[in-house]
Amino acid sequence: MQELIKKFTYEGKGAMTRKKTTMQKRESRAAWLFLAPSLAGITLFILIPFGDVVRRSFYEAMGGKFAGVANYITVFNNGAFQLAAKNTSRFILTCIPLLLAISLFLSVLVMGQRKLGDFFKSSFLIPMAVPVASIVLLWDIIFDKNGLLNRMILMSGHQPVDWMNTSKAFYVLVFSYLWKNTGYDMVLWLAGLSGIAPALYEAASIDGAGAWKKFRYITLPGLLPTAFTLFVLSLINSFKVFREAYLIAGSYPDNSIYMLQHLFNNWFVTLDIQKMCAAAIIVAVILLLFILIVRRYSGVREEDL
Repeated sequence: MQELIKKFTYEGKGAMTRKKTTMQKRESRAAWLFLAPSLAGITLFILIPFGDVVRRSFYEAMGGKFAGVANYITVFNNGAFQLAAKNTSRFILTCIPLLLAISLFLSVLVMGQRKLGDFFKSSFLIPMAVPVASIVLLWDIIFDKNGLLNRMILMSGHQPVDWMNTSKAFYVLVFSYLWKNTGYDMVLWLAGLSGIAPALYEAASIDGAGAWKKFRYITLPGLLPTAFTLFVLSLINSFKVFREAYLIAGSYPDNSIYMLQHLFNNWFVTLDIQKMCAAAIIVAVILLLFILIVRRYSGVREEDL
């Protein structure tokens, strides 16, 4: 009798396992079908062109002759590339910490505003809705040699500053980046803050923890996944500031704001395809390594993302 019961039990378990396996396979096929259009678009418009860029970086643009790493050596020894890489690194290292800190500070303040919270969220997102061309006109009005800011400086008894044709242009670009992206990052910080359980703060209050200890031991650890996501998005957005710099100062701006995007644009115009491809691969590899290092030492797990 016991053997018969065991037999039916094993057969029942086997049937359930087969049923689960069939359902899992069916769900997996459905998932791949839904992902297929996106994967096809990524493959066609991103992966294949990137593979072609990798190939072209090892060949001469015109003759089609294999050049090995000669294009990479040429790029590394190029003075314009060195200047653009230095300016881009300086811009990223200046803007991203400022952006993350300012947007986090504002998100904490807005989180405490129950009545006016929605109003502040909308207000800080307005810069994202303003077209780039309109921003350029605004910057021309404010930062031009005869603009509003220099008028105010003259009224205070000081000499006007040529903001866009001196090293001061770097700070104008930093201000432009922060002004446009702070609201977006603030909203993402708010999403991360709303995901932290209020019970943790209540328990900390019962234990006598102050505002700083709550922020340090509850808020910051709870925001680590959001911080990593914001870092990657801010890094990507930092390369989009080229539009403002290009529209304000053209293809060859002041040396302080001559970025990698300017360099790629100028090489594309002159058809230096092999150098442009090699430089693009160098930048992509450096950015990937940078993101992986930040992820490794930020303590963010894959399931938290």
